[in-house]
Amino acid sequence: MTEYRERRYRHQIRHERLVAFEATVQETDLLILAESNLSVLAKDVIYRVRGPLEGYIAQHPEFLNAMTPLPYDKLAPPVVREMLAAAQSCGTGPMAAVAGAIAEQVGLALLSESSEVVVENGGDCFIKMDSPLQVSIFAGQAELSNRVALRIYPEKTPLGVCTSSGTVGHSLSLGHADAVTVLGSSAALADAAATMICNQVQSANDVQRALDFAQQIEGVMGVIIIVGDQIGAWGDVELVSI
Repeated sequence: MTEYRERRYRHQIRHERLVAFEATVQETDLLILAESNLSVLAKDVIYRVRGPLEGYIAQHPEFLNAMTPLPYDKLAPPVVREMLAAAQSCGTGPMAAVAGAIAEQVGLALLSESSEVVVENGGDCFIKMDSPLQVSIFAGQAELSNRVALRIYPEKTPLGVCTSSGTVGHSLSLGHADAVTVLGSSAALADAAATMICNQVQSANDVQRALDFAQQIEGVMGVIIIVGDQIGAWGDVELVSI
């Protein structure tokens, strides 16, 4: 769990048809787009997800700081099982998937009240749309930051779109990419994969090697890597200029 940080880039997240609202419980701070303001339900779901997760961490303290995958626990709460599975697929510790996992759990629950839902959790998103959506890529001070966007088509959703950075934000990263954005079959998987792929990038010379690495992770649908004024992409991605 991480401390609260103001997320100024959220001023850029809008949709002409959907209502934008926030749901915050302790360190979990979500921006949500839905057909109506579902903040009360969203907060209830956050409590229902965080409670079992915090309880599991209290009983298994190694879960919090592990840098490599832990054994799968079929008796663990659903959010923990999702994180453990994502970590095993990507070669990370399970907490590398926490933001995406929470976003996805909340998003799936909100689909009972809204056919379209976007849940953003610190740059990690769960997306279910009925029409195309553009997701801009924030890469800090890099020249290409917020100058390119992913076009997401509804038939590809639900999916996770998650970003890791070695130069932006407070999350632990061993790499130096300005942004690694991953499209994944789940938000937990995309979150963990973005972390692991970002760890492979120390300079622009590592972009192709990191793209090759990404192709080995089952469930990764596409990846975009930005390092300064350099960009590389692989997979089922459509980039548009902003």
